Amino acid sequence: MRQQSLGFSKDQMLILNLNDPQYMARHGATLKAQFSKIPGVESVTESSTVPGSGSMGAYTHLENQKGELQASNISLYSIDYNFFDQYQIPIIAGRSFSTKFSTDSTQALLVNEAAVRSLGYTSPEQIIGKKFDQWDRKGMIIGVVKNFHDASLRDEISPATFRINPKEFQQISIKIKAQHIPETLAAVEQLWKQAVPERPFDYFFIDQSFNDKYKGEEQFGKLFIYFASIAIFIACLGLIGLTSYATFQRTKEIGVRKVLGASAWQVTTLLSKDFLKLVFIAVLIASPIAWYAMTRWLEDFHYRAAMPIWVFPLAGLLALGIALVTVSSLTIKAATANPVKSLKTE
Repeated sequence: MRQQSLGFSKDQMLILNLNDPQYMARHGATLKAQFSKIPGVESVTESSTVPGSGSMGAYTHLENQKGELQASNISLYSIDYNFFDQYQIPIIAGRSFSTKFSTDSTQALLVNEAAVRSLGYTSPEQIIGKKFDQWDRKGMIIGVVKNFHDASLRDEISPATFRINPKEFQQISIKIKAQHIPETLAAVEQLWKQAVPERPFDYFFIDQSFNDKYKGEEQFGKLFIYFASIAIFIACLGLIGLTSYATFQRTKEIGVRKVLGASAWQVTTLLSKDFLKLVFIAVLIASPIAWYAMTRWLEDFHYRAAMPIWVFPLAGLLALGIALVTVSSLTIKAATANPVKSLKTE
């Protein structure tokens, strides 16, 4: 989940929450210009929301492959002209918004690949030029953006639309240079307090926001490791007890075998194989149960890793190794003991 490409640039992306569309409509452009002048800032853009923060649903009619206006409640991003450039979200068909076209702010719409598929089109190019009707706006679809994850990998990427509408802006995205991040953040905060003194400096980084979505899985992993370690420790204690009892019961046998010429390795193997055989049987029983349980757990994630078969032989070898190390100290001690003393104990 942490290594999967999300389809957009999230590194050093600082988000400022203003949560006041009216204020943003009046002063957003000025704030954007002021933040852009900070030396450690690469670029600044505005939007109603950002990936990972959830998006507003909009009742929308989009022209489908049959030429009909198909109604649906679809995600809506109100964005600035440079939003896709700053987030490095590629346009795969048509074009992006541009100030060269005066109608882009009132009659143009972009959609993602998921929206294209939901309308029955087989290629993104087919939807270019199709009609849309969304709230107070009608016009034409001018482009298609590549799918990107705007939620946890548990969820499928949903259809989304994008339009220019400064009246709905609530957040400012600031792309910070990798060097001197603390100094740049301090400069951003200082400018914020000067420009918007009546509002708290509310911010977060997108990469941390996405990492927070997987805290539940991270805590589950830690708990699993802790309890598995305890279980292994208890199992090893049980093996030590069984090995001690078995070697004590076979003390005379070990002495006789040593007198008749058995080597320490042969005696050790004799004492260890019974325990290793049980561990091997346990692995055969546990592997299909573990595979089924993990496969069902992974089904909760729409985007998930495959369950590789090689994990189970590896786990079996590790279990056998742990068992062998656990019993070997006692079996080797019994195998190397003086056979005369072993026979005297009977």
